[in-house]
Amino acid sequence: MGQENDLEKRLELKGLSRRDFMKFCGVVSATLGLSPSFAPKIAEALASPKRPPVVWLSFAECTGCTEALLRTTYPWIDELLLDTISLDYHEALMAAAGYSVEEALNACVGNNAGKFICVVDGAILTADNGIYGMIGGKTFLEIAKEICPKALANICIGTCASYGGVAAAKPNPTGAKGLTDAIGIKAVNIPGCPPNPINFVATIVNYLLFGKLPELDDKGRPLFAYGQLVHDQCPRRGHYEAGEMAKSFDSPEAAKGWCLADLGCKGPVTYNNCPLVKFNDGTSWPVQAGHPCIGCSEPDFWDKMSPFYKPI
Repeated sequence: MGQENDLEKRLELKGLSRRDFMKFCGVVSATLGLSPSFAPKIAEALASPKRPPVVWLSFAECTGCTEALLRTTYPWIDELLLDTISLDYHEALMAAAGYSVEEALNACVGNNAGKFICVVDGAILTADNGIYGMIGGKTFLEIAKEICPKALANICIGTCASYGGVAAAKPNPTGAKGLTDAIGIKAVNIPGCPPNPINFVATIVNYLLFGKLPELDDKGRPLFAYGQLVHDQCPRRGHYEAGEMAKSFDSPEAAKGWCLADLGCKGPVTYNNCPLVKFNDGTSWPVQAGHPCIGCSEPDFWDKMSPFYKPI
């Protein structure tokens, strides 16, 4: 309780109330499919002094997944990284550079073998022994083979790390692959371009609460986030089931609320919780903004899902 009070004091300094914090814990609880009664336990877990070391490896990526995570609020990103987890290595967020950063990575892995969580961001380039992507004189492929097998668990954030993503689009000259395909290691996949940061936070909370990572589907995705089709959770689906789809409208306002399946929406074949948790603190999501789902959380989405939409 004392630890939770300390966290609340730090949040108050940021202008956040206990009500705000508990509301966030309720959102995480709902995301995990838990009852509201778990919210206090999640608050306690987030305030726990047990901080699993985390190494964040950046490979062939656009920094979009990191940018999405930076927009995590309640807790703010510094509370999440510094008080909930111990982010010992992340190139894009570390003030140091060069060999000092690589030394921090080696020290964390060496001192915490089998105890740290490895977050993989971006595809791994495998063609010609991986020479198309290198950091510190090592290829992405070499780094993945060296670091990932030593981790307690590997979490692939974003579709590129999970399945190759945009980098693996045809003709894929660099041989871009997701972590599992590249080195044959099991991982928790949190796909999306970018993924919703709440799903990453909820995965960490699941580990803090239960001492294990969440249950996964056959594509390595947490069932709490990717267990249902986007279409089945979409508020527009009623029109689709009634055979009433957006075929022609005189104005954007007239089209509001109609199913976008005939415009190329991939919601009927895409698994994600976007309609429920939305983005930017639950403000909106692509279909709510009027754009069809592009199926970005599915394997090979760039090739299999395109064209992403077709004209009316």
